[in-house]
Amino acid sequence: MRMIPYSTQDINEADVKAVVQTLKSGWLTQGPAIERFEKALAKKVGAKFAVTFNSGTAALHAAYFSAGITKGDEIIVPALTFAATANAALYLGAKPVFADIDPATGNMSVADVRKNITKKTKVIVPVDYTGRPADMREFRALAKKYKLVLIEDGAQSLGASYRGKKTGSLADMTIFSFHPVKSITTAEGGAVTTNDAEYARTLRLFRSHGITKEKLYLRRNEDGGWHMEMHALGFNYRMPDILAALGESQLKRLDSFIAKRRAAAKRYGSLLKNIPGVVLPLDERAFERSAWHLYTLRLKDPSKRRAVFDSLRSQGIGVQVHHIPVHTHPLYEDLGYSQKLCPKTQAFVVAEISLPLFAKITPAQQKRVAEALRTALKNA
Repeated sequence: MRMIPYSTQDINEADVKAVVQTLKSGWLTQGPAIERFEKALAKKVGAKFAVTFNSGTAALHAAYFSAGITKGDEIIVPALTFAATANAALYLGAKPVFADIDPATGNMSVADVRKNITKKTKVIVPVDYTGRPADMREFRALAKKYKLVLIEDGAQSLGASYRGKKTGSLADMTIFSFHPVKSITTAEGGAVTTNDAEYARTLRLFRSHGITKEKLYLRRNEDGGWHMEMHALGFNYRMPDILAALGESQLKRLDSFIAKRRAAAKRYGSLLKNIPGVVLPLDERAFERSAWHLYTLRLKDPSKRRAVFDSLRSQGIGVQVHHIPVHTHPLYEDLGYSQKLCPKTQAFVVAEISLPLFAKITPAQQKRVAEALRTALKNA
């Protein structure tokens, strides 16, 4: 029986053609495809600037750097996220402070963030869990009140919207990931969008070794086209043109991808509503449109999860769990973080299973998933 993956990319002939044209263009990196993709992405999300990177993690690292994060600063992040959201703070010597979630959505709790703000807090990082936008209006007000930088981790939410605005235009900076399971893919890659020209400048500086050739910022007045200056300890985080070409091509189908994901999520709601023992994800509310990166359900009896998970996998259903709470990883335990830090996150995760969801999943595949889940629960 063929495996149904929990997610997968959708590559068509236009994508292949775009990559091949770039391979033949003479530019494999640092060429014109980068600027084209960045302009197209910025326009798509309603931001003034987009700066691409070779991964979403690199984009996070760069965004924190641009926000001025240094040793001793604190960054508030949700416990329910992929580890990179917190790890990028450690790269700069800062301290991740973990906030609990709103169990209804899985997104970071505004109230818990408020409790964790100290004099050392510099940045708040809401994560759009499963592609559902965090409560950006409340987080924006909180950031303004305490003069903090607001960075949205939109790795899962490209194509989503909140109160009429696209994810990517709501925060001081928004990071995206283009891993193959995301809304669009560049194979590996990421980006930061912003409306702030200075953030955009420092993002570009950071991704290219901290080196600049921009005359406006050079400290030495030296002639010669070779002159460059390193102003920061940056990294080689550049995205190759081949990947940017794929991203630009994929971006043209973003709306179609999201529409298909939304339709699939709605279909799951119909297929699963009468299965006892499960809590389905919250429906979209009037002010939000999710990118439906994941379809997460929770078991009313968490003790059955291992049996249900193993049964589904044995039936060729590529289920997954999202995510292991970051503060419970051994690295963070060794850094002194308590396993009991965020009880709502812990209660959520021990019951969670992510079902297969991707743009080209078929009704027949979803029906198979639902039937397999019903069987697994009955036998657990």
